[in-house]
Amino acid sequence: MRGFLKRRKIILRIYKFVFYVVSKLPAKKNLIIFESFHGKQISDNPLALYEYLSNNYPKYKLFWSIDKRYEHQLKIDNEKKYLNRFSLKWLVNMARAEYWIINSRLPLWIPKPAHTTYIQTWHGTPLKKLGLDIQEVHMPGTSTEKYKKNFVSESRKWDYLISPNEYSTEIFQKAFGYSGEIIESGYPRNDYLLNNNNKKAIDSLKNKMSLPKNKKILLYAPTWRDDEFYSKGKYKFSINIDLDLLKQKLGDEWIILIRMHYLVAENLNIDNYKEFGYDFSNYKDIRDLYLVSDVLITDYSSVFFDYANLNRPMIFFTYDLQKYKHQLRGFYFDLEQDAPGPLVQTTVDLIKEIDKISETFYVSDNVKEFNQKFCYLENGRSSEKVVRKILN
Repeated sequence: MRGFLKRRKIILRIYKFVFYVVSKLPAKKNLIIFESFHGKQISDNPLALYEYLSNNYPKYKLFWSIDKRYEHQLKIDNEKKYLNRFSLKWLVNMARAEYWIINSRLPLWIPKPAHTTYIQTWHGTPLKKLGLDIQEVHMPGTSTEKYKKNFVSESRKWDYLISPNEYSTEIFQKAFGYSGEIIESGYPRNDYLLNNNNKKAIDSLKNKMSLPKNKKILLYAPTWRDDEFYSKGKYKFSINIDLDLLKQKLGDEWIILIRMHYLVAENLNIDNYKEFGYDFSNYKDIRDLYLVSDVLITDYSSVFFDYANLNRPMIFFTYDLQKYKHQLRGFYFDLEQDAPGPLVQTTVDLIKEIDKISETFYVSDNVKEFNQKFCYLENGRSSEKVVRKILN
């Protein structure tokens, strides 16, 4: 084991040196590298910017950085060019790219070449504390001091940071220790929601996803817990919703789609819930799940900020609220007071709230107020704003 670790360190040292040397070569003009969630997906803000650039700027060469372990899940279409993350071809192109468009942090050892413009899109409006604002880090493989130091080292490489609203801008500057330029544009990924929120598009998606059209759809999209993990970067998650009870009470009228966070390593087995429960954790992008669903169930995930653009009901299943609030992360605003939907802690109460929605299908006033504060920049053209800024 000791010999293996030593060889690994030597290989990494050589790799870093080669990256540094190649980065001194001239930039490959018009080359843009995209990466989403450490290469595990083709999704999120990078996908929205990729699509806009593909459609409007054909002279640019666009490549995705893909983790080879997830390549089979992604089912990459022939139009998308990609590079296996950390391969020699990836190294050469990353080191010589004119632009990087990325939604999460890169490994700290990767230097940003002087000729590369690094656009950090991030991946959500913050509810839970981030970066320097986390009082005590519970993640594996790091300490609080090291985590915060590494975060600042990474953020200093960013040339642009995308923000969905003024609220996020203020938090990002402080939490990331970031003093560079922020593009306050709304989130590019929400263009898709605003431009496809119609019956024709939604019915087409349901057909493609083999979902019944005679049932209403719940989407359960929880976040991960910092202190529940197998190893660094691989987190546990237990679905605390009683799916048996949910199916028994709601199965005639509803189905549920489950979307685990990209950091969660669980392989769901919901074979017992056929024709009621569907695992969409490995589906290419959550945006389609937003559009086909009638109600969102989440907890402390930033998904609800995006879902709010659809003006549909939301329920917060917060069975561990006090622990998450006081021990794990803490919040930037009062979820109990300001959440755009009811908070519940048991499956029985969750069913009661779904029954209320079934009767009235209301959208409460606090959803409208929430939208005015957090979604006011979303108009279906955020990708255009960002691209014009970075290319001009």
